[in-house]
Amino acid sequence: MAAAALGQSNNAKGSCDRACLEGFVDRYLDAMVAHDPMPLPLAKNVRFTENGQKLELPDGLWNSMAGKGTYRLFVTDMQTGQVAFIGTIREEGRKAGETVAAVMALRLKIDKAQIAEVETLVVRKERAAQNFEKLGKPNPVFLETIRPGDRASREDLIKTANMYFTGMQQNDGKGVYPFTDDCNRIENGSQTTNVPTPTGETRPDPATATGYSGQWGCKEQFQSGLLHFVTRIRDRRYVAVDPERGLVFSFAFFDHSAGKTRTFQTPNGRTVTAGPNQPWTWELAEMFRIENGKLRQIEAILDRAPYGMNSGWSNWEDGMSSRARDIK
Repeated sequence: MAAAALGQSNNAKGSCDRACLEGFVDRYLDAMVAHDPMPLPLAKNVRFTENGQKLELPDGLWNSMAGKGTYRLFVTDMQTGQVAFIGTIREEGRKAGETVAAVMALRLKIDKAQIAEVETLVVRKERAAQNFEKLGKPNPVFLETIRPGDRASREDLIKTANMYFTGMQQNDGKGVYPFTDDCNRIENGSQTTNVPTPTGETRPDPATATGYSGQWGCKEQFQSGLLHFVTRIRDRRYVAVDPERGLVFSFAFFDHSAGKTRTFQTPNGRTVTAGPNQPWTWELAEMFRIENGKLRQIEAILDRAPYGMNSGWSNWEDGMSSRARDIK
């Protein structure tokens, strides 16, 4: 009731603050666990998608949601009334009373104290959920406030985040890669940069390797040119921006076209063949912490999707485009 009162009070004044927006996420998740949307303040024409498919509320995960998990990370956009969330959940298992862990990305748009839009991405990989929960809590840097004089504008935060996707698309090792020296990336709960070299093994050398390594740092991976097989990063929708914390939350698709795109030249002139040998797509939610114009922390969840799939929130032309879109 307190969360509901807060949401109604703030929206009556034309705004919903951080606590109000994040409260809507918990109200939504609690309603899913109860399999009952009736307590929610849903707009008359609320729009809902799950993994790119337009559905009617309550459907999809609403039928199998069994509980909330322990990992929670928010990007709260008070300017646009949107809140994005990455967290673990529990779904019903095969046996009565059994549950399995999964990971969920959620975006809610709040308009006049009502939920107007719901976008979800459910990654049903139990190990990914377990990995997130082993982390305990999100990296503390995601929660740190940036001093007012050092805060970037919404436009500049999106511009920096988009340089990540542009640098990875057909990566050639020659672009501008704005990473801090301590940049790190987590994907599906696993560290995919700066992984310690196992005892007895030699750290791969970007000058001779034929595939990028998780043992390299963020910039080192991009400078290697070995991510070239990501042929297109499209439908780049920046759905929540939090200048106070330097955070940007995006939904996008990574296409791997296979065929001749697998063979390319590295920055030092070597010919390499790498990447998936059949066309397929990653559907993902990815968030960035940006400081002084550089990417410091990156966190993503991703799942394999049909090649060329659309998000359900874009027309075909925008869904196939690599341009950045600020969703307000």
